[in-house]
Amino acid sequence: MKRLVGFLVLVLLAVLPVPAGATARPYVADRQTKIDVMGEWAHPDDDTSIIGPCGVWHQLYGVKCGVIQVTRGEGGGNAAGNELGPDLGLRRENEDRVAHYRSGTVDIFNLDRIDFFYNQSAPLTQYFWDEQETLRRVTRVIRETQPEIYIGFTPTLAAGHGNHQQAGRLIWEGVLAAADPNMFPEQLTGPHALSTWQVKKVFSGGSTAGTGGTTTAANCTTGFTPTGLDTVAGVWTGYNSPYTWPAGNSQAQTAGTPKIWQQVADEGRAAYPTQSRVMYKGVSVPACPRFGMTESFVPFQPNSNAAAGRDDAILFGAKKPDPGGLPLGTLEYFTFSRFYNVAGEPFQATVHLKAPSGKLAKGNVALTVPAGWSVSGPQQVKEKPSADLTFTVTPAANATVDQNAKISALYTTKHATGYTDNVVRIVAAAEGRFQRWGNWAEYDQWLQNTAPQANRLGRSQAIQSMGIGQTIDIPVVVHNWSTQPQAGAVSLDLPADFTIDAASKPYSVQPGADQTVTFKLTNTDTTLPANQNVSIPIHTSTGTETLTLTLVPTTVIPQATPVVDGKAEPGEYPGQTLDLGRIWQGAATCTGVDDCGVSSTGQGSTAKVSWSDDALFFFIHIRDDYQSYAVTPAECVGHWQADSVEILLDPRGNASEALKDTANTFKLGIFPFTQSGGPCWERDADNHQGYSSGALDTGNAPGVQVASTAQWVGSNETTVPHAYAGGGYDLEVKIPLADLPAAVDPSRLGLNITPYDNDDTSAPGTTTLRHIDMSTRLGWSALGSVQSDPYRWGLATLPGYTPPSGRPTTPTPPNVSNPNLNGALSPQTIAQSARNGVPISGRVPTDDLKILSSKVRPTGVDLVTSSKGSGTARAFLTSGQLAAIPVWTTSCTTDPPPDYGFTPCAITDGATPPWSPNMSGHLVNQATQAITRGIQHWTIPLTAAQRTQLMNQGHLLVSYETPRNEVQAFDIRIG
Repeated sequence: MKRLVGFLVLVLLAVLPVPAGATARPYVADRQTKIDVMGEWAHPDDDTSIIGPCGVWHQLYGVKCGVIQVTRGEGGGNAAGNELGPDLGLRRENEDRVAHYRSGTVDIFNLDRIDFFYNQSAPLTQYFWDEQETLRRVTRVIRETQPEIYIGFTPTLAAGHGNHQQAGRLIWEGVLAAADPNMFPEQLTGPHALSTWQVKKVFSGGSTAGTGGTTTAANCTTGFTPTGLDTVAGVWTGYNSPYTWPAGNSQAQTAGTPKIWQQVADEGRAAYPTQSRVMYKGVSVPACPRFGMTESFVPFQPNSNAAAGRDDAILFGAKKPDPGGLPLGTLEYFTFSRFYNVAGEPFQATVHLKAPSGKLAKGNVALTVPAGWSVSGPQQVKEKPSADLTFTVTPAANATVDQNAKISALYTTKHATGYTDNVVRIVAAAEGRFQRWGNWAEYDQWLQNTAPQANRLGRSQAIQSMGIGQTIDIPVVVHNWSTQPQAGAVSLDLPADFTIDAASKPYSVQPGADQTVTFKLTNTDTTLPANQNVSIPIHTSTGTETLTLTLVPTTVIPQATPVVDGKAEPGEYPGQTLDLGRIWQGAATCTGVDDCGVSSTGQGSTAKVSWSDDALFFFIHIRDDYQSYAVTPAECVGHWQADSVEILLDPRGNASEALKDTANTFKLGIFPFTQSGGPCWERDADNHQGYSSGALDTGNAPGVQVASTAQWVGSNETTVPHAYAGGGYDLEVKIPLADLPAAVDPSRLGLNITPYDNDDTSAPGTTTLRHIDMSTRLGWSALGSVQSDPYRWGLATLPGYTPPSGRPTTPTPPNVSNPNLNGALSPQTIAQSARNGVPISGRVPTDDLKILSSKVRPTGVDLVTSSKGSGTARAFLTSGQLAAIPVWTTSCTTDPPPDYGFTPCAITDGATPPWSPNMSGHLVNQATQAITRGIQHWTIPLTAAQRTQLMNQGHLLVSYETPRNEVQAFDIRIG
C-alpha cells in the first residue's frame, strides 16, 4: 500500500508500506492506488458492461475505474487452446485486461477464488470460495482503493449463475464490512493499517427500465423517466475515443478518424476467444448504457431533475460535487424502522446527515411521501457535525400491497439543497407465501440477516417441481405483518389437470407470528405438457402470490441384461422410450428434426434405460445431419463445444434441496467421435469433474463403457462432406452406480439426458471448423439452464433395485479437479501489485523481503535479496507490453498499440495467436527460490537469445509469499 502522508523513492517499483505508527492520520489512498468507480464480478467477461462508460468517464472526467474479479474463470471451457485450470486462468486474466485496457481500466484485482462450474447456487459458491476469506479480501481491496462508486451484479437469484449471485452479494457485504470497524479489525491496526471506508453509491440489481432519453447525443439520459423507483444514471458512448481506424480496415472507415467509445466497447466485449467469442468486425452506433442505483449515502439528483440526465450524473455527490451545492463528501441517506409495512400503520423514517468536515449548514429537512400517505412536518438542522432526524410516516389505508413505495427527503440550507430517497414495501397484513426451500429459503435469510437494504430488490420467487401424475405437499406460511390479529382462509387457484385436498384452509395468526397451512396437490395428467411450467396463485384474505410449478417427466427403469455394443437387441430395453426432442437452448441454430433431433411428436432423438446388477444402461438414438468439430483427447472436456450427449443423475433426487445442486450429482458428457476415431467422455459440473477416458482419465468414472455408431469423417475441413451415415448416431452406455456420489434411492432417482448439436462452426470466409459453442441443446426435461437445476430433471424409479449395504446415502465432498491460479504466479498480477500497492489477491501484505540488487549478466540475472523470515520467491523475466497482450491476429499494418490489434483488414483476420507456454512470447524465463532469513544470492539463467529479448522493455517481476499467506510484489526494469 502507499500513503499520501509519506513516500519513499525507490530504485525498484516495489511498494513498501509506511508504518501506521509513523503518522496519526487515517489511511488515504494515493492516486496510484485510488479507484473512483469499482466494479465487481465473478469471471472475466462478466464485466464488459463498463468498458464504454469507464472510457468516457476516464477521458472526460478523469475517473479511474477498477474491477474486482473473484475468479479468473479457470473452470470454464477453452475454445482457443488446450489450457485448463491455472494455465487457462492466466490466459483469461489477459483477455480481461485486454478488453478493458483502452478504457483506462488497468487495475483488475483478482481474488484467486476457485472457478468450478456453472451452477445456480450461491450457497454452493460459498462452499467453494471460502465465503469469509473472500469477503476479507474484498474488504481489504475496498479499504485499500477507497472507491466512491460500486457497480456489479444483482445479488438476487435472477443473476442466474451461483457465482454471479455470490459476486453480487459480495458487493453489498463488502460495502457494509469496509465501513464497519468490527469487521476484519486486523486490517485496521499494525504497520500496514488501513482505515474503514464508506462507499458512496451502489449500483447492484437496480432497474434501468424507462422511457425517454436518447442514444444519439451527449447527456443521453436527459428526459429519461424510470418505470421503477430506482434512480438511473447513464452515459453516452458516442464520444470520440483516442483510438483511430487503421488504414485498410475491413469496415471501410476513413483511416485516422477516431473510433467512438461504443466501438471500443464492442471490440473489448468480444476479446475473449477462450469463451467462444469472435473478433468484432462491425461498426458500432452510439448507445446510452444506464445503471440503476440501489443505495446512496450522498445527495444525488432524481431523474425528475434535468441535471440527472448528464453523462457525469453518476459521479454527483461521490466523485464530483452534487449540483444542489452541498460540499463534496456530505453524507445524506435514509433508514427506516422497518422495510415491510402495512397500509394504515405508521413507521419511522430517519434522515442521516454528516458534514465532510466542520459543521452542517443550518437549514431544514422535509419529506415527500406517496399520494394519500401522511408524514410529520419538516425538522430543523442545526450547525453540528451530524444530524439524525426521525419522522413518522403513515401509509394510506388503501396503499397498494406487494409494491415498493418511494420516500424522499430534501435538505435545504441558505445556499444549497441535498436530495435523497429510499423505498419501503407495502405487504398484506396477512401474507401467505409458499414455504421457501433450498436456494430460495437461503436467499431470503441472507436478505433478513445480512443485507436488509437489498430487500428493495425483492424476495425470492415461489418455485417448486413435481413429477407428472404425482402428489406433493404445498405448504403456505401465513405471516401477520400488522399490529392486530389476522384470521381468514388460504386458497389456491388450480390450472387444468390438477386437484387439491381442500378448496381452502383457515388461519388465525397473532401479530408478528407465522402459521403454516398445507395442501395436497395432485397432477392428474401423465403426459408432459409442451410448457412444463404452470402458475398457481395462492390467496389469503388480504394478499396473493403466485407459485411457479415445474412439471417434470417420470419413468420406470426396468431390470434387463443389456450388452454394450451400440445395438438395442430385443429384451435389452423393455421400458419406456424417452423423448429427447425438446429444445431448451439454442433453437435459432436448428432447422428441424433432421438437423438437431427436435420433434413435438416423439420422432426426434430418443433414449431407453435399463438397470442390471449395480449399473444403469442407456441406449440413445440421436438424429443429426452434420458432424461437428472432432475433438482431440485434450479437448474431451466442455462437451457443449461439439456434438455430444450428457447423462445427468441425481442419486438421491434431492441435490437442490441440499443446497449442493449438481455438486451432489453425476454428469457424464459423451463425445460420439474424436480425432482418434472412437468416442470419449468426461464428467462435468458434478461431484468429481474431469477427464474420464483415454490417457488423461482421472479415474472419476471407473467401469463406464460407451459404444458409438458414429464414424468421424476424417477432417475438420468443411470441404469434406460432414453428414452422419444414416442421419445420426446411436450411443450405448453403461454407468456403474458405484460411480455416483451416493447410493441411489430407487424410489427417486433424478434423471435427464441432454443432446448437444453443433454444426458448421467455421468462421466466415474460412473452411475449418472451430472448437466453439454454437450448440442447440435438447433434453428429456427441457427448461432453460436445466443442466444446473437437478430439481427440474426428470424422476425415475428402479423397481427391484436395492443399493449395496454400506454404500453412503450422503454424497461425498465435491472435487472440481482443476485448481485456481495463485496470483503470485501471474506476471500481470505481480506487475499491478507492485505498481499500485494493493497486495496480490487482496491478501495480507508484508515487507519482509528486500531486493538489494539485480544485474543482467551474459548468462543470467543475478539477484541479492535480504529477508526477515522465510518464504517463497518467484521471479519472472518479461519483455514487451505485458499489461495487455493482443488476443487476435490482424493484417492491419498500421494498427499498433494503443489499439492493440482489434481491427480486421481481411476477412481471415481474427485468429488467436498461440498463448502457451510463454504468454505469446512475453514470458522470457522464470525461476522459484526458497527464501531464508538473511541475505541470499541467486540467479535466473538466460540464453543469449533471451538476453536479447529482454532489451525490449525487459522487466523482472518478483512475488514473495510467506508461510502465513502474506504477499509482496516487485517490478524492476532491466531492459
